[in-house]
Amino acid sequence: MKVTIGRTEHFNAAHRLYRPDWSDEQNDAVFGLCNNPNFHGHNYVLTVRLTGVPNPETGYVYDLKELGRLIKREILDTFDHRNLNLDTEDFRHLNPTAEHIAVACWNRLRPHLAPELALSVTLFETDRNVVEYHG
Repeated sequence: MKVTIGRTEHFNAAHRLYRPDWSDEQNDAVFGLCNNPNFHGHNYVLTVRLTGVPNPETGYVYDLKELGRLIKREILDTFDHRNLNLDTEDFRHLNPTAEHIAVACWNRLRPHLAPELALSVTLFETDRNVVEYHG
């Protein structure tokens, strides 16, 4: 019997989508308003899901309080109220698209979880734009 549990958190961050090897015209054509040289921000909603077999002694797949602490330490403390392009190593040389942010969140969490737990990350950049990554 496998069960999926989840924890939802929020963080706010600024970013700019652009490629330094492209012309301003090409960046504008591809990224539009998201290419604003002065950056722009989002109120991201992040849901982390773990799937596994509940522990027979506790009934937990994973302690949700511990998952909250892990998300805070590995993601919120790094990304919340930051400029992703300028303030984080994760995106120093990587375009901080929602897709890349979701993968970065997954990569930050995976090493801290037992290998038998399946991990998925869902990131809402806006109410209408969502990315999901399963590794």
